[in-house]
Amino acid sequence: MRMTGRITGLKSIMLAAGLVLGSAGAQASAPATTAAAQQSVAPASGVAVVAPAPAAALPTANDPLLALDGGPDIRPVDHIGQPTDKYIGVQAQVTPNGRRAAWMHNDILVPVITIISVFVLLLLFWVMWRYRRAANPVASKTSHNTMIEVIWTLAPVVILVLIAVPSIGLLQAQYKPAPANAITLKAIGNQWYWSYQYPDNGGFEITSNMLKEKNMVTGEERARTDADGPPLLATDNRIVLPVGVPIRLLTTSNDVIHAWAMPAFWIKLDAIPGRINETSFTIEKPGVYFGQCSELCGARHGFMPITVAAVDKATFDKWVIAKGGTVKGAAAPTPPAADPAADPAIATVAAAPAAAAPQADK
Repeated sequence: MRMTGRITGLKSIMLAAGLVLGSAGAQASAPATTAAAQQSVAPASGVAVVAPAPAAALPTANDPLLALDGGPDIRPVDHIGQPTDKYIGVQAQVTPNGRRAAWMHNDILVPVITIISVFVLLLLFWVMWRYRRAANPVASKTSHNTMIEVIWTLAPVVILVLIAVPSIGLLQAQYKPAPANAITLKAIGNQWYWSYQYPDNGGFEITSNMLKEKNMVTGEERARTDADGPPLLATDNRIVLPVGVPIRLLTTSNDVIHAWAMPAFWIKLDAIPGRINETSFTIEKPGVYFGQCSELCGARHGFMPITVAAVDKATFDKWVIAKGGTVKGAAAPTPPAADPAADPAIATVAAAPAAAAPQADK
């Protein structure tokens, strides 16, 4: 009896050990068996096999979208698109209207104003010397001179007419309606920041705030660097616009009157609550350009900067897509036609005989 019990216990121990070893071996060979089974199974007839999509390529170091603000990585250039210390004159203009306005300012208005001012100053000195008490002990009783009065009346009229001709043409060009291929930018003033919409590119919206200095940031705020732009003009989100494409600018406001001003574009357009103002311009040179609100709008009026990054059209389209927008003028993707062989349900419906039309009652 004791011998029989020992034999039975030994068999039970050996059986348990065998079960444990068999289970471990099955688990070790399962991945290989599964892979072999997947390779050996042929696709069923009429079933489409979709290959796994390749992984998206990582952006390279030269990717134009790798910037601190999520926009094209363009660095500001001194004396271009921003104020310059100890410089007298308007900023370098990068739009056709801006170049025309700068020409009128530099070649017409400044010379005319200078000549008139110098002439009046010399005339005052001459009158003070010629008609002083020592030279004229007896005052003249001449009341008027017809020729002089005609001259000082007609001369200003002629000067104003000569100035008005190019001035009216420039004003007309500034408010000329944008062409059909223009890209619309809607600037919305808020106290005290700007928000922007791209109605022609899917209507996505971005918000632009001034970047603070290092000693002003708190928490996770990003401080301004030289790559962002000058103090009080750099923003956390730049506006991106294409070069060589007409831009339709719309301005409005959510609270008080603001003004969207960009000196390098020769643009200053009021943003008025409940009203939309419009103008157009075309940027001719890529770069980073800075402006700010130019209407007294409250306590933080001086902290509403504007930053525009002008890039080529291909980079602009890439930025729009990265922001979730759409490219204006691009054809919408056509959905692929349904393949009956790839969809058993469609194949079944196509193979089913057409139902007999009911006969009319006699």
